[in-house]
Amino acid sequence: MSVLKEASSYLQEKIQCIPEVGIILGSGLGKLADLVMDPVVINYSDIPHFPVSTVVGHSGKLIVGTLASRRVMVLQGRFHYYEGYGMHEVTFPVRVMQLLGIKGLIVTNAAGGVNQGYHPGDLVVIKDHINLMGDNPLRGANLTELGPRFPDLSEAYNAKWREYALSLMKEHGIEPQQGIYVALSGPSYETPSEIRYLRTIGADLVGMSTVPEVIAANHGGMRVLGISCVTNMAAGILRQKLDHQEVLATADRIEKTFVRYMTELVARLD
Repeated sequence: MSVLKEASSYLQEKIQCIPEVGIILGSGLGKLADLVMDPVVINYSDIPHFPVSTVVGHSGKLIVGTLASRRVMVLQGRFHYYEGYGMHEVTFPVRVMQLLGIKGLIVTNAAGGVNQGYHPGDLVVIKDHINLMGDNPLRGANLTELGPRFPDLSEAYNAKWREYALSLMKEHGIEPQQGIYVALSGPSYETPSEIRYLRTIGADLVGMSTVPEVIAANHGGMRVLGISCVTNMAAGILRQKLDHQEVLATADRIEKTFVRYMTELVARLD
């Protein structure tokens, strides 16, 4: 708890007022941070006890400022379990946001499309998730200052915020879609057999992040909205091999649509 307080105290000294919304940007989706007005830009490496992102497409900067007339804290890149970090490190930024008094969190990610009706470049609102990472960020002694021992996840992704997100998709000419995201530990991509299994148990999207952050945020009483960018179809659906460059290329292709949509979404969320 002391390391969380030290990190939050450091940030409090750097920012003028507490942001309303936290935003975590996934692989290749960091350009939204460029629109933040009057930004205070802080390298992760400068924040006490903050992990450092090692993945291409995650620039490792925390930006605080104004986006669409809302005070926001944007994480330009996240930390992954497969990088060797423990779950407490993966969720460290969410806990710091909680201590700062941020009440809402938007998580974005690049995901593989398990649902065969999806296409690369689709934006999908996350309706629910399945945790197959083999770990949970709440494992161990519970910190009652942060939340209850057994938090409810029956609405891990806020229903009202999902409605806003879907209705706004219609206005922007984006097909409104929502799906179930399954998280695996990575870093290897899934096999075709694993994808068939995931589809059987109800998965629409697959990735290697997001779920630990969402669990921690719900534990801390934050509202959560999740948006996935389908950057590739999962293994076995198309006759091509998967690589991270395809993920970044697809994210780059839909950059303008994503940024425009997210900016207005931030403005509308209550």
